Amino acid sequence: MHQDPYQLDKRLIRESFDRAAAGYDEVALLQQEVGQRLLERLDLIKLQPRRIVDIGAGTGELSSALGKRYKGCEVISLDLAPNMLKQARKRQGMMDKLFGKQRFICGDAEHLPLADNSVEMIFSNFVIQWCSDLDLAFSEFQRILKPGGLLLFTTFGPDTLKELRQAWRAVDNDIHVNSFIDMHDIGDALLRTQLADPVMDTEHLTLTYKDGMAVMRDLKGMGAHNITAGRNHGLTGKQKLKQMLDAYEQFRTDDGQLPATYEVVYGHAWGNDAPVKQLKDDDGAVHIPLSQLRR
Repeated sequence: MHQDPYQLDKRLIRESFDRAAAGYDEVALLQQEVGQRLLERLDLIKLQPRRIVDIGAGTGELSSALGKRYKGCEVISLDLAPNMLKQARKRQGMMDKLFGKQRFICGDAEHLPLADNSVEMIFSNFVIQWCSDLDLAFSEFQRILKPGGLLLFTTFGPDTLKELRQAWRAVDNDIHVNSFIDMHDIGDALLRTQLADPVMDTEHLTLTYKDGMAVMRDLKGMGAHNITAGRNHGLTGKQKLKQMLDAYEQFRTDDGQLPATYEVVYGHAWGNDAPVKQLKDDDGAVHIPLSQLRR
């Protein structure tokens, strides 16, 4: 059996984010901005959870915000990378360490070390794009989520890093950029795993850089560089890198900046106490309006 060239390597994911942990907050500006936007969506939802799991908690910024929003709630910060959790622990003051309700668990989103029906909310910012089997991850989310509990998440869509992807195509046919799942396929996976009333929408955000190498450095600093099975396992030669950077120049804007586009997918669904509503058009694509966000 041939291995899927876009298959993700969990060992490399863990190692990559472990290496990035110490300087992550300095470069993960997009993750921080989107995380705040995801938190704001909670303003529209009436829920008072007693236990929340922040899956892919990273350095713990959003876990801390959730703890402040829901006073007295137990917040579980779960991440695949141990060094990320070490950084998250550093956010805690002495009183929080002694009397707080934040817990730290090193674990995989596809094999959650949590009991069935044990949380009222799953919060997950930019994690499911690192899952090899989306149905398995959502099945795990559904398993630990109490009936009527909330799943709220973000991920990257296929337009993410389209400029970088196109620049590399001018050089060779190797895989240089991770692949991301379309919103409609994510919606289908939510329905297959019987999470209720899924809501999906997207937006495009663009970061700008002075040069192409700055894009590459940011991706490495965020731990988000290419970690697919089909990547070239050798070092990228200087000539190929120069060709890619030259090809990237076609995207330079009038104000002299190079763009890096990110397609951000937002989604939420509920524990399966309600019937699943499948909203599809004639092509079978899932279309669920943002207006359904208020339950």
